Amino acid sequence: MSTVPQHIAIIMDGNGRWATKRGLPRKAGHKAGAETFRRIARECKARGIKYLTVYAFSTENWKRSEDEVSAIMNLLRDYLHEAVDSMLKEGIRIHFFGDLTPIAPDIRELIHKTDELSAALPDDAVQGNICLNYGGRDEILRAVRSFAARVKAGECAPEDLDEAAFSALLDSAGVPDPELIIRPSGELRLSNFLLWQCAYSEFYFTDVLWPDFDAEELDRALASYAQRDRRFGGVKKS
Repeated sequence: MSTVPQHIAIIMDGNGRWATKRGLPRKAGHKAGAETFRRIARECKARGIKYLTVYAFSTENWKRSEDEVSAIMNLLRDYLHEAVDSMLKEGIRIHFFGDLTPIAPDIRELIHKTDELSAALPDDAVQGNICLNYGGRDEILRAVRSFAARVKAGECAPEDLDEAAFSALLDSAGVPDPELIIRPSGELRLSNFLLWQCAYSEFYFTDVLWPDFDAEELDRALASYAQRDRRFGGVKKS
């Protein structure tokens, strides 16, 4: 087993608390968190990690104040205008998971343009997946509805559904399941993140808030992963 995972996923948690501790508005924490994503994407590329998936905005995050949601969406606009170009030049493909229907049309258009630019990168480029208006349960429900519609249309039969066919209906289609999921900020839960894909993921929890997550903390997570015995339901070899 390689000691370097092909795919890591991160719940980018603690932005608001990071800002509050410094007497700053919560939106300042989200801006700092976006910069951390860019830095960690570069660090992943340097370490030979091919996929980085981050939880940016969940289906439940709409419950936050209108001001905070607006700040996050404005930050996304700025990010897509400014940061994506530099990441693409560095050979980091950007892709989005989630139901983008409720997202503002201008942001969806920027995402579409990002997808087009990313498609021009070589197949071995690092891929950063940004989960936007994403929830694991919502993703599964959308996949079920898609398959049910195909059955109703006579395109397939219920017995055609297996794990591979179902995975192909998810937002993560074509992306291997994450070997390692990291959650900063001290929380010890998945919060509806990659529920199908995490079946055999390893987990790493840290009290470090996401804006303070750096290369050293990434290396600690990777070192912890390297010590894991991944048996996938089998028996430990002597």
